[in-house]
Amino acid sequence: MIGFSEYEQIKVKAIQGRYLPPEPVYDFLKGTLNSNAVEVAGYSVEHREIYALKLGNGPKRVLMWSQMHGNESTTTKALMDLIQKCLLNPPKWLEGVELLLVPVLNPDGARAYTRVNANHIDLNRDAQRLSQPESQVLRSLFDSFAPHYCMNLHDQRTIYGIGTPPRSATLSFLAPAADPGRGFSASRRTAAGLIGLMADSTRAEIGIGRYDDTFNLDCVGDTFQAAGVPTLLVEAGHYPGDYEREFTRFYVYKALCKALEGIASGPDAFSPLSEYQAIPENTTPFVDILVENAHVLLPGIPPGHRLGLQLEEVLQGEAIHFRPKLIDKGALTGVWGHRVLDAAKRRDLEQINGLDFLPLL
Repeated sequence: MIGFSEYEQIKVKAIQGRYLPPEPVYDFLKGTLNSNAVEVAGYSVEHREIYALKLGNGPKRVLMWSQMHGNESTTTKALMDLIQKCLLNPPKWLEGVELLLVPVLNPDGARAYTRVNANHIDLNRDAQRLSQPESQVLRSLFDSFAPHYCMNLHDQRTIYGIGTPPRSATLSFLAPAADPGRGFSASRRTAAGLIGLMADSTRAEIGIGRYDDTFNLDCVGDTFQAAGVPTLLVEAGHYPGDYEREFTRFYVYKALCKALEGIASGPDAFSPLSEYQAIPENTTPFVDILVENAHVLLPGIPPGHRLGLQLEEVLQGEAIHFRPKLIDKGALTGVWGHRVLDAAKRRDLEQINGLDFLPLL
């Protein structure tokens, strides 16, 4: 089992934080890997390079891509750590796989810190039209590499949780459906078995959720699953207090290593379908900040009512700033806060007044 102290030895410390434009990633790749291992697979709308790299030469081909949404950087950081691990201390599983990695599929969105590309298109809704150059790059790599497995790597918002009382969903997974009936085709069943392994490697330490499996052929994962290639979605979520997602990064790395170990070992090592189905479905019980006794702040609000605030991620210069925004007020039954402040308590009231959100009321 991979421990955090062991992980710290291979972590790429030059790459940290939420804002991850393409340049530091590309500098790391070009400065660390043999030039033969890295290729320019294509170009973005704004003509930024989209790099792909290969590691290993085993019989099982695995295609992985990250930052399809430019403001979802946690899995890209974990991929850098995975690469570093393969270079510094090659794991046994590397002998059984050939990896094709696309760390930043949407470099324009990564630079601007936006979900969409420079044409304001969500690349994860462009799998059929292939209207965008970035979508065409991914499809071309899929066709030429002919992977046995695909991993679609993303971030999810802090709102997601599992259970009652809720626990933050630090990682969420999905084996996308292959058809509108959402049955378990051979490829989907294989992907689910692999997810069971990944979940088992981390569930003792963090909350693990399962994403909604509504079928949408415009989504890349659904398209590749429908093509018969086991495809799985990995969503990096919130770890308590970790808004820079450096702890979440570790758990993504840990889950990816477990998946690759399983692929190298073969399907007999995968978990039964029941373990995937036992992963609780995500709910959305959380706000970032829950303010109790809001009537102390706002005359006219009934005693006991609360305010729900979310932290907006705002790019300023080369850093992300978290700006509180009021999204709801009232009894807010069933709403939980990652941080809870009570306006009836003097110390908390001072912190609330320092949040600078009241003009948004």
